[in-house]
Order: sequence, then C-alpha cells, then structure tokens
Amino acid sequence: MTQDFTTPATGDQAYLQKMQSLNTVGTISYVLHLIVAVSAIVPGGQMGPLFLVVALILDMVNRDRAAGTWHASHFRWRIRTVLIAAALYLLTFPLWLLLLVPGWIAWTVISIWFLYRIVTGFMAMNKGQEIGTAA
Repeated sequence: MTQDFTTPATGDQAYLQKMQSLNTVGTISYVLHLIVAVSAIVPGGQMGPLFLVVALILDMVNRDRAAGTWHASHFRWRIRTVLIAAALYLLTFPLWLLLLVPGWIAWTVISIWFLYRIVTGFMAMNKGQEIGTAA
C-alpha cells in the first residue's frame, strides 16, 4: 500500500502540505543517512560524518512538526539509529587500539546494521507506513 499525497483523507490543504513537507524532509534525511551508511562500508567515505551531522540536525529540528503523524515514527527511528550506532562505535573503539582485526569486524557489523535500519525505514516511509512500532 502506498501513501497518496495528492488526495488527503481529511480534505484539508494545510494537512496535505504538512505531509508533503515531512515526506520531503524525511527523504532528504534518509538519503543523507544512506550516503553515510554506504560510505561506512565502502572505503573512501570522508564526507560521511558531515552528512550524518547534517541529517541528525535536520531530524532533531523537524521532529516536533511530525508529532501526531506516521512520520513521527521515522524521525524517532533515524535519531535512535544514529545514537545507538554512535554508542556502539564508541564502545568498540578500544578494539581498534588493541586489536585491529576485531575492531574492523565490529565496525563493519555496526555499519551493516546501520545500513539495514536506514534501508528498512526508507522503504517503510515510501509505503506511507510507520516504522518501529509493534504491528
């Protein structure tokens, strides 16, 4: 099932514009997160951290606008994904200092998990579905 933004269920033009705006912000954020996720796995992703900070700020600034809509779950999903990944990277950082291979493996696993979360969320948003809620 896809979300039709051309015909709002409420008939309210302001609601339609809000949903289109949230969808645009969400798409931009997911694309930035996707660039970060891919650059974390593929060597040479020097712009990854900058895009991650921009996407996180974008999500933090706009999440209150999404309150009461299915988009709120996506803002929460992206913010939590970044915070959990950051905590995991910090937790496994000593592995890089002590043993290179285990550190590399740990960070690769975290990066793949991050990519999975972003792709899953992006697909759900494109279908107009909430993410991260029990069905």
